[in-house]
Amino acid sequence: MSKRRLPKPAWHRYVGIAAAVVVIGAGAAVAAEAGSGSGSGSGSGGPAAAGATASQGADSAGVLPAGASPAASASGTARPSGSASPSARASASASGTATASASATPSAQGAAKTTAPPAGTATPATVAGPPHPASARVFTGLAFDTCTAPSASKMSAWKASSPYGGAAVYIGGRNRGCSQPNLTSSWVSSTSAAGWKLIPIYVGAQPPCQTSGSPERITAADAASLGASDGADAVAKAKALGMRGGSAVYLDMEAFDASDSACVTSVLTYVQAWDKALHTRGYWAGFYGFSSSSAAVVAKAKPTTPDMPDVLWYARYDGNDSTTAGFPFSSGLWTGHRRGHQYQVNSKESYGGATITVDRDAWDAPVAVTG
Repeated sequence: MSKRRLPKPAWHRYVGIAAAVVVIGAGAAVAAEAGSGSGSGSGSGGPAAAGATASQGADSAGVLPAGASPAASASGTARPSGSASPSARASASASGTATASASATPSAQGAAKTTAPPAGTATPATVAGPPHPASARVFTGLAFDTCTAPSASKMSAWKASSPYGGAAVYIGGRNRGCSQPNLTSSWVSSTSAAGWKLIPIYVGAQPPCQTSGSPERITAADAASLGASDGADAVAKAKALGMRGGSAVYLDMEAFDASDSACVTSVLTYVQAWDKALHTRGYWAGFYGFSSSSAAVVAKAKPTTPDMPDVLWYARYDGNDSTTAGFPFSSGLWTGHRRGHQYQVNSKESYGGATITVDRDAWDAPVAVTG
């Protein structure tokens, strides 16, 4: 992510160039506000299609049932879908930094289908998570993230002429690297009223085996207690900004040595506790990580480990603005509007006379509930 004070792999600055871009429908984004439902975690439900495609400017209603892994149907109503065992692979990268303008609009993301087991049956070797919050608001389209939340005037200029409909903001965490002079409850209210879908990020404690100067580190001894307290703090920060229950908050876990088994155990313990803290307070637990390390660790654990993230936001710099094409893990994981893909970084872009350096994201997942 942009200009964070945490270490990045050497390839983080670079943009992948080899990827197939799926173009289905241009320029529109879907925001769906979910209603209530019932069920249990990943692994329940009937057949469904995932990866609905839309472009900025269009809204339709959808339902993300409580405890179910939702997937869109033709009518826009989400139904449960299953999950499968992951197969992680390293992310591809190549050199280059992109500069875009209103004339260089990224294409809308593509769609894919998945099939789940019959209603009432669990996917073999899959651990169901705890009940999820009863509702979520989903955004499908292009989003951006940048270290410091832009001013209201820049957000207004970009809303009028950029291809983006979502914006990620760093709401807290001791390892958050940038000051946030603009990020207030009134900023959240005004940008949301203007049509932006906000994606809250919390920079929690970082892995014990990570090489960095992070002020907050996970240890084997405090992984569970620290995850619980950081999760509670993440919810408090979100509430203070006007992001209500049903919002998804994304835990930022930077790259680390995934071959270090003790480190992996501490990270997963922390993540489990963080996720449970959000669930008990009525929030969706999201996770941001790298496809070759932190995201790969949770993807490997998800089929057999309880309390893994509800939503995955993975960094893979392949230039592919899709959450389905090139997905680096098992296609059955995080289906039904549960994926974000950070596909390009450090892109200096100008729209409506306002210039911001951003990371680009393809989005099909829950966002903040405001208003």
